[in-house]
Amino acid sequence: MASFSGDPYSWVVFSFPWGTGDLKGHDGPDEWQTEILQAVRDGLLTIDEAIRVAVASGHGIGKSALVAWLVLWALSTFEDTMGVVTANTDTQLKTKTWANLAKWYRLFIAKHWFALTATAIYSVVPEHEKTWRVDAIPWSVNNTQAFAGLHNEGKRILIVFDEASTIVDEIWDVTNGALTDTNTQIIWAVFGNPTSNSGRFKECVVGKLKHRWKHWQIDSRQSKIANKQFLQELIDDYGIDSDIVKVRVRGMFPNMSVKQYFSVADVDLAYGRSIRPDQYNYAAKIITCDPAFEGDDMLEIGLRQGLAFQVLRTIPKNDNDIFIATMLANLEDEHKADAVFVDGGFGTGIISCGRTWGRDWQIVWFSGESSDEGCLNKRAEMAMLCKQWLKDGGCIPADNELREDILCPELVPRSDGKIQLESKKDIKKRLGRSPGKLDVLLLSFAFPVSKKMVTRGMRKTDTAEAWSPFD
Repeated sequence: MASFSGDPYSWVVFSFPWGTGDLKGHDGPDEWQTEILQAVRDGLLTIDEAIRVAVASGHGIGKSALVAWLVLWALSTFEDTMGVVTANTDTQLKTKTWANLAKWYRLFIAKHWFALTATAIYSVVPEHEKTWRVDAIPWSVNNTQAFAGLHNEGKRILIVFDEASTIVDEIWDVTNGALTDTNTQIIWAVFGNPTSNSGRFKECVVGKLKHRWKHWQIDSRQSKIANKQFLQELIDDYGIDSDIVKVRVRGMFPNMSVKQYFSVADVDLAYGRSIRPDQYNYAAKIITCDPAFEGDDMLEIGLRQGLAFQVLRTIPKNDNDIFIATMLANLEDEHKADAVFVDGGFGTGIISCGRTWGRDWQIVWFSGESSDEGCLNKRAEMAMLCKQWLKDGGCIPADNELREDILCPELVPRSDGKIQLESKKDIKKRLGRSPGKLDVLLLSFAFPVSKKMVTRGMRKTDTAEAWSPFD
């Protein structure tokens, strides 16, 4: 076993009775599995850099088998290896991931070295059972300590995320803490069907973090064990470029996830798109504000005029209503805005300041009543109008954070058919931050606005001088 410490592929070939019993007809790992096992092998040559592997794939290719091999190889070839395996749900973890580990454990040539339970596999040597083990732990945003406290300096750490698309960003963030150990072999492998267009899994495979990871997108048709007839039926019924085929067969992220509200195709067309001034100058200017008074949230101020949208300010949370109201007043005057809408969540004080100064600002309650019977609340109504705006040619800046904000919201299924988006709190859990830039875009659709032909009382629109309530 020790001779395979740096070669998981050769270990897999050696450790199981290929071609006999349960493995009759199988001569070893599939080609795609071999490629990943060899990538881990090559990564072990650099001890001070974690091996990070991200695999998005279609269905039925043998991901759970590869997870089982990595667990058994990591444990049996390095004394006092420590590890954690988690999955998208507790049911997936117990009935799929861990059940598959049990199958390969039963076939493993050195299974007598380890004890396997429903939640752990560990050394049978009494003095090592606490220090030589891998645990199956359901993730929870309310209990991240199992991931935050994973350290094993000078030895080996294995971290596996199965069906990683729906594991929230907080778990990924605290898991990063394990990567700080020096002189330690660290293998972090994440697997899943590419079902979601937001979140860390996509970033690791095709997004802004892919340069940190060895990443693959595996087409199920490349796998020896996949049901080729069923895969072809999906292609025939839905088309090669349909989302269902992209996710279930081709291992590609969809244009639109199952519950995703905004389409990737629409957002990508809007992203960084240029538009001539004469295509939006005729429209009213709407300034919006999403305040932030807690945690690490950012305060956002945006401006939309017709098909053009931009973020004017992004600043850390600030509970000084007069300061924020003054900033809004100056931006209103600078841009000669026709309306100012402020989120009611933390914006009542800002609105009060503005109205005291004679500003005709309006407060918007996301949970308020919708003017459209097909929408559950104001948030859903604004999202519906924003979705149509994108389809009509709306333009957003080349801001990746704004793009992620727009793509994150999911629909909440309802028996009455009304549009309901998940709460901002739930979006924040999955996104890892508040979707403030999306909110300032949505706010611009709160109420109809007409372009004003004259300036209002206290606005100094003919001078660059900043307005102050103390003038």
